[in-house]
Amino acid sequence: MRRTRILTAVLALAAGLLAGTPPALAADSASKVTLAADTYTWKNTRIDGGGFVPGIVFNRSEKNLAYARTDIGGAYRWQEPSKTWTPLLDSVGWDDWGHTGVVSLASDSVDPDKVYAAVGTYTNSWDPENGAVLRSSDRGASWQKADLPFKLGGNMPGRGMGERLAIDPNKNSVLYLGAPSGKGLWRSTDSGASWSQVTNFPNVGNYVQDAGDTSGYASDNQGVVWVTFDEKTGTSGSATQTIYVGVADLQNSVYRSTDGGATWSRLAGQPTGYLAHKGVLDATNGYLYLAYSDKGGPYDGGKGQLWRYATATGTWTNISPVAEADTYYGFSGVTVDRQHPGTLMATAYSSWWPDTQIFRSTDSGATWTRAWDYTSYPNRSNRYTMDVSSSPWLTWGANPSPPEQTPKLGWMTESLEIDPFNSNRMMYGTGATIYGTENLTNWDSGSQFTIKPMVQGLEETAVNDIAAPPSGGAQLFSALGDIGGFRHTDLTKVPSMMYTQPNFTTTTSLDFAETNPNTVVRVGNLDSGPHIAFSTDNGANWFGGTDPSGVSGGGTVAAASDGSRFVWSPTGTGVQYTTGFGTSWSASSGIPAGALIESDRVDPKTFYGFKSGKFYVSSDGGATFTASSATGLPSGDSVRFKALPGTKGDVWLAGGASDGAYGLWHSTNGGTTFTKLSNVEQADTIGFGKAATGASYQTLYTSAKIAGVRGIFRSTDQGATWTRINDDAHQWGWTGAAITGDPRIYGRVYISTNGRGVIYGDTTAGDTGGGTDPTPTPTGACTATYKITNQWSGGFQADIQLTNTGTTPWTGWTLTWTFPNTQTITQLWNADYTQSGSTVTAKNVTWNANVAAGSSVSFGFTGNWSGTNGKPSAFTLGSQSCTVV
Repeated sequence: MRRTRILTAVLALAAGLLAGTPPALAADSASKVTLAADTYTWKNTRIDGGGFVPGIVFNRSEKNLAYARTDIGGAYRWQEPSKTWTPLLDSVGWDDWGHTGVVSLASDSVDPDKVYAAVGTYTNSWDPENGAVLRSSDRGASWQKADLPFKLGGNMPGRGMGERLAIDPNKNSVLYLGAPSGKGLWRSTDSGASWSQVTNFPNVGNYVQDAGDTSGYASDNQGVVWVTFDEKTGTSGSATQTIYVGVADLQNSVYRSTDGGATWSRLAGQPTGYLAHKGVLDATNGYLYLAYSDKGGPYDGGKGQLWRYATATGTWTNISPVAEADTYYGFSGVTVDRQHPGTLMATAYSSWWPDTQIFRSTDSGATWTRAWDYTSYPNRSNRYTMDVSSSPWLTWGANPSPPEQTPKLGWMTESLEIDPFNSNRMMYGTGATIYGTENLTNWDSGSQFTIKPMVQGLEETAVNDIAAPPSGGAQLFSALGDIGGFRHTDLTKVPSMMYTQPNFTTTTSLDFAETNPNTVVRVGNLDSGPHIAFSTDNGANWFGGTDPSGVSGGGTVAAASDGSRFVWSPTGTGVQYTTGFGTSWSASSGIPAGALIESDRVDPKTFYGFKSGKFYVSSDGGATFTASSATGLPSGDSVRFKALPGTKGDVWLAGGASDGAYGLWHSTNGGTTFTKLSNVEQADTIGFGKAATGASYQTLYTSAKIAGVRGIFRSTDQGATWTRINDDAHQWGWTGAAITGDPRIYGRVYISTNGRGVIYGDTTAGDTGGGTDPTPTPTGACTATYKITNQWSGGFQADIQLTNTGTTPWTGWTLTWTFPNTQTITQLWNADYTQSGSTVTAKNVTWNANVAAGSSVSFGFTGNWSGTNGKPSAFTLGSQSCTVV
């Protein structure tokens, strides 16, 4: 459950995906550039949370106005009537993807309509853009941007400290921002429109998590980390005179100005050997409370203290609730009850085991009580109860031994806030959700208070892969960072549990068998145990496979179209293949390690691969691959490709980089040759969905740049023309990991994001898909193969492959047969069907109507049987008989 949250896109971006302008490329296709627009409604596939929430900010002058910041997924505003969160940064576009990382938030207590966000995800080379301060005068509904001359790190070490951004409570045109990377303290005097460095601030910080990290991630100076005003030292309209600033310096962590920022000095008598994660002022009683840790967090921290500084006398008092020798964690999350300023709380943010701890004092830190205590070890007594029925996956399906409990109280608890208008309400962020309570004061009366997720509307997962099966109970499978992934049977409801048995920390790839969607496979990362898992019931239940030697991570995986075999390209070893469910593996030949793997969606023995500009094809179930002679493909590995369901050898490939080939390619001969679409400048994903009415080809979806515009696009004519279906208010930063349409609902698209979860959209024109034209009667010879793939008491599963053995293509087909033993079909996929008595008629769906001469189409079904389960002896295509093989 430790959240590393390293950007999914880092390797792609390092390869140059976003840099510069793509060079002119030879036009291999004469498609016309036509860019239309459609109006869509956009929603999240509900997971509720799923990421680290390092900051929660309540407005001090308006009741029920609160904001939350995430490390990679933007910012949110609380909606009190519905008790949900509204996303505020979905307008961040592809080129500014780093601005979805929010390192600090500030809500204006003078003018509550104003809110500010300091944005930027990484301070090292992973994020090519500098940071910015966004300002809004309508509570985040719209933003203006002030670019900064340095980077900010919403997903860097130390991101739980803060808040780095603060508004003068007396003169709200004045703001301060603490910068990382040795850039010091910055100030704005025009409500955030422009910024300049406070050049006389004496300390830019010097603490780094790991000086030996050559990537620059853990070796960056965490800098100036919080700013706090003493509002009693100013009057309305005049600048506050006393300002406290926290610095990432173990020996000099707190500074003060008493003349409105003109001069600064180290606060005398302060503790040393620690970093002050938070500095929270109780102006009523004249106390500055400081939460200290020996590390910058949010993961690390082995020792800590809590201190109180008397602003009038300069007296320091150690108010730690636990002796330093007994801490194995740092402190953070300090908050003051503004209705009862002597009441304060703090967290043991880095206590991973057996749980986090929350401390509470009602006498300004003189004495403390804890959220839980040991009775007789390992038994615990809790002052709280937890109700996670709204997000049941927060138990992780665990059954731990005491003193651990499930669900956990939390981890990475850097931000805890008491509502300034309601002493009973508290919210705190964890590595997976926002928890809260509305009867907090029960703590003081000796009765239990109830903690529940307060996170609906805040969706913060990083999505690696998604798949929408054509049939079965699952509407969508997702592969997610940190929490594994989910099977959604209802997009509007939180699933009861993530994938378990095994529970990958991160799922890197998944697939289902196209003609047998009950068979599903996923691969991912796990500290110990198998890195591959299978399901035979449409993802409802799972069992682990066996790893080949050398596997260290998930990589990519593909299922044969009928689920009879799998090909896996794991991290740590070469490409492998297996028949059955991975009890033993054999090395594939002819393809390099690390190749991206996909399967043909018709031929169960055909698999495809891509690595470093080369496309590979296997026709023997993954045993051997042969490099295609196709040229002109992207030279790097920032590529996604997929094979079209229903047509053998129909492959689409998206990807590239701006310093080379970049765009969308199409092959109709199994990758032997590819044609580049000249009307697509850049493309990073490709997916398929139900065809439009009257269309003979499935709908294409891509995250791409077309006609100079970056967006999400749809084509209903094989890429000849494109429609942009998102708008500038709905961009979600980086959307380059995966995309898929819905095979059952025309116009629906599922989009992966890196921190905003799975977005799905529906056209406001409604579901017009299907294809209602009469099916032409095929002419020419045919063969039909009937295969029972699984059988159990009273039930069975079968596949039918229909092959055009004639010389002319079909533009539609209808196949009829009679069961010999009164079998009945319960579910059929990849075709429409009717059954009358023992006679079954199966008809093409829109996307598999066309069957070229020599090609095949397959569909499958489950059914019931009793006594004998005999095979049909005859199949009729229209008015002609097919050869049964």
